[in-house]
Amino acid sequence: MSETPKFYYPNRMGRVVLQSTEQVIGPDRFNTLITSTDNPDLFRLPPANLNKQFPFEAISALQAAIEAAFGVPAGRNINLQAGRQCLDKGLKQFDPVLGIADLPLRLMPVGMKFRVGLDVFARLFNTYSDQVVNIRSTPTHMLWVIERCPVCWERKTDAPCCQLAQGLLEESIFWGTGGRRYHIEEVECIAMGDPACVFQIDKQPLD
Repeated sequence: MSETPKFYYPNRMGRVVLQSTEQVIGPDRFNTLITSTDNPDLFRLPPANLNKQFPFEAISALQAAIEAAFGVPAGRNINLQAGRQCLDKGLKQFDPVLGIADLPLRLMPVGMKFRVGLDVFARLFNTYSDQVVNIRSTPTHMLWVIERCPVCWERKTDAPCCQLAQGLLEESIFWGTGGRRYHIEEVECIAMGDPACVFQIDKQPLD
């Protein structure tokens, strides 16, 4: 019987997720939370390098542990906040590669920034991690489609549970568009039995 294939985030992304979660819930509760899990990858802060060594199941286990500790609604809100923190906690360090702050992009109209920014962030995950992201368009929405998702890896839930990914996507778009907010909703989730985790993003900003 073949084993389930192993997929990874780069250490830097795993480090950012752990630090962001700790910032949201506080060091004491974070340590208690980690102790309650049986995943050894959560007990150490990985180095800030791009080696793909932080396993998907560690990301997923952290999300599940937070829901178990705080209750599903509160836990998913914590995961959403942690996702929002991820950008400032370290993913902005990828900007020299992403080029978000480059002058030509900053001079683009907001609608173009929105589309180009999504393409750039998809390339970040597809290049530096084993996460697989595709972008699709409908007349009214952009769809951020995660075909291999670390956030809900091997989970089974009754409702979408990739709030960490949603929070990061929200803040990434906010940063990439120079401060515009867009409504985002996860409408499909692999943990629910869907073929991909699909985030529906309104093409028009909220403001």
